[in-house]
Amino acid sequence: MNRFMQLHLLTSYPPSNLNRDDLGRPKTAEMGGAQRLRVSSQSLKRAWRTSDVFADAVGNDETRVISIRTRKAGLELIYPSLVERGVTDERARFWASHIQFAYGEAESSNEDRPDAELNTRQIAAIHPAESRKLNSFLDEVANAEQGETPSERVETIEKLIDKYESASTKAKKNAAKALRKKLVEYLLSSEGTAADTALFGRMLASNPDLNVEAAAQVAHAITIHKVAVEDDFFTAVDDLNEGIEDVGAGHMGETEFGAGLFYLYICVDRQSLLKNLGGDDQLVRRTLAALVEAAVKVSPTGKQNSFASRAYASFALCETGDQQPRSLSVAFLKPVSGTNLLEDGIKRLRDTRERMNQVYGDCADRDCSFNAVSGKGSLSEVIECATK
Repeated sequence: MNRFMQLHLLTSYPPSNLNRDDLGRPKTAEMGGAQRLRVSSQSLKRAWRTSDVFADAVGNDETRVISIRTRKAGLELIYPSLVERGVTDERARFWASHIQFAYGEAESSNEDRPDAELNTRQIAAIHPAESRKLNSFLDEVANAEQGETPSERVETIEKLIDKYESASTKAKKNAAKALRKKLVEYLLSSEGTAADTALFGRMLASNPDLNVEAAAQVAHAITIHKVAVEDDFFTAVDDLNEGIEDVGAGHMGETEFGAGLFYLYICVDRQSLLKNLGGDDQLVRRTLAALVEAAVKVSPTGKQNSFASRAYASFALCETGDQQPRSLSVAFLKPVSGTNLLEDGIKRLRDTRERMNQVYGDCADRDCSFNAVSGKGSLSEVIECATK
């Protein structure tokens, strides 16, 4: 297996607002003296890892692993699970507020947000092996709450909770640390990492030894040409307004959008991916296949109901080898112009790659591509190249 898999994509989006900034405008970047539309890597990765395409490609058997990323483990996972197991509401909330310590520090509770103590301050990625460990522990808690002799684990946690609850202000921090340490031992794991976590990483601020270094690096997608963000003024008509007294619209608004041909670069360190997935070579291949298929098929969800801006990649180039990876974004430092953006963009990519090979030597041992407009190549061939 070659160490690096690099993927270069060109995807054309019609008018859209896939990824918004804090003002609701499409994100942009200045490159080569021209404004470009931009879609952040965070937006892309979330769209891919939560898609049915990714889940189906990874597989739906015992080794299928997709994580849950949440701040609401206590409120949405632990508390309702205990109630379903017959634990009273009060005791379920008690246990949930403490068990979620395993995933991070709790938010401060107040009158406006009484459930805040069931949430953590940071998002935690919980992979399926950890979900199974949590469910096993919740079974033990529920049994103890219904009168059975507490298991050793439940008894240990109960004692640590008592120490934490009764600790002085000065001793509270150490008591919380001891409780979290034991919960982490029971509920978290450095093994059985999820496919998406193996690709994109995991950070647990309170348990850095369980962090996962991402095997995939995903660039921000940018248009290969200059763009202007445009305004869309829209109205909504009141169906029951007969226009007798008020002939105006029931609602008026404005949204901003842009359109363009985006270049996206992805690089995966397959050795790191193999390590993150516990040496499971077959799962590595399925994960790579899932990433490639999701990257070429799945669009970010921003404003999709307003613009229906779903798109497949028009061109994909996959490279594999042990050589140091490099992006081909320099091909578009000078904005592409004219009416044949895709054709010119593909030519720019290929020419830049060839010239880099002339200067540095071959930057990959193997490559494969498809052009969905001309009908040359296929997705299955690119996936084979990525996983071989």
